[in-house]
Amino acid sequence: MERYNIRISGLGGQGVVTTAHILGAAMDNAGKFASLVPFFGSEKRMAPVEAYVRASDQEIYEVGEVIYPDIILIYHSQVVTHGKSYTMPFYTGLKPNALIIINTDFDVLSEEDCMVLEKLNATVVQFDATALAMKVAGTELATNMAMMGMLFGLTKLVTTDNIEVAVRERFLGNSFVASGGTAALDSAIEKKFKKKEQLLQANMDVITTTFDLADQVDITGNELIVRLKV
Repeated sequence: MERYNIRISGLGGQGVVTTAHILGAAMDNAGKFASLVPFFGSEKRMAPVEAYVRASDQEIYEVGEVIYPDIILIYHSQVVTHGKSYTMPFYTGLKPNALIIINTDFDVLSEEDCMVLEKLNATVVQFDATALAMKVAGTELATNMAMMGMLFGLTKLVTTDNIEVAVRERFLGNSFVASGGTAALDSAIEKKFKKKEQLLQANMDVITTTFDLADQVDITGNELIVRLKV
């Protein structure tokens, strides 16, 4: 497989950091390699958050910010429309032929954004990950799972079995050390479900739904923006 440098941009409370940890764990469970670094300021809802993940089947020695991403995940439209991000514009450093996945139910890219991305031969996949999370799991707190499922479905970095092991370790294991904000988010998620196994199943249902939805996307075509209905 090729090396993927992934930048994840979102707002506090959307599970950006959790996504990075599960991505890394899933790669490890598949016998592959990953390095990850979260980056955030004040731990509060709606504050900018970024996380950086490098994924490969070869050993990785770099850590730190991903300056030149192959893939960008955008968890909230305001990252684009209001500049709520530590990296602006959001496509800064983007490599040619890159993939961008945006959680949105409307077109967020400006004419200038489109011109830049077309020159880079990028592919933008837009879908309402929050609506899908609400539909499948009954909570917007599973938005990050929808985004992660789409990423894995498009790249086939790992299998759904690898992902399930990583999600199980994340929510049922005892080895993960969370920051204060992430721990509070976990607590809020767990209160939504009577049992952690129920939480695990709900998250996996969201992931597998978007993993399968990704089969509808042709990222090899000439279309800049692919809009998916959920």
